Amino acid sequence: MLFDLLAAAAAAAPEARLPFALEIFERTASTPRVQQVVQLSLAPAFLLSGIGAVMNVIMSRMIWIAQRIEKIEDTSEGHRTDRQDREIGWLLRRRRLMQGAIMFSTAAAVMISLVIGMLFVSAYIIAQIGTLIAFMWVLTMALLVTGLGFFLMETRLAAIGALPPKG
Repeated sequence: MLFDLLAAAAAAAPEARLPFALEIFERTASTPRVQQVVQLSLAPAFLLSGIGAVMNVIMSRMIWIAQRIEKIEDTSEGHRTDRQDREIGWLLRRRRLMQGAIMFSTAAAVMISLVIGMLFVSAYIIAQIGTLIAFMWVLTMALLVTGLGFFLMETRLAAIGALPPKG
């Protein structure tokens, strides 16, 4: 898609202009323009940093869950207590939720990285891609909120604990 936009911009350029590669070089040589693009990309860059911090917490919890599952599974079937049997199901549900949180948070990080890249590209091409960037930003937020929703459900499940059977 990016190449299509660049090709369209080159085709739309009048013949009297510089060759496309030189025109791009001329546009990127403007220090104020580069400064403006860097300023525009700061908010998404801080969001990317925040997503990374959240993913660090998610991964720490996921590692603990995986280690606990391994420890229980190392215990032979006949020697497991009822509590360990309940706990393994509880841990597996928690692991599923954490996998969802990781998947959506990673997708949000990838999407915001693309937003940052598109901000830089948009400053130097003729085609207007502001709507695409806005859509990508909204999609990033939707992915992030979904990932945080999975994380919230996992923390709620962790707070409840492996409940004993009723009755």
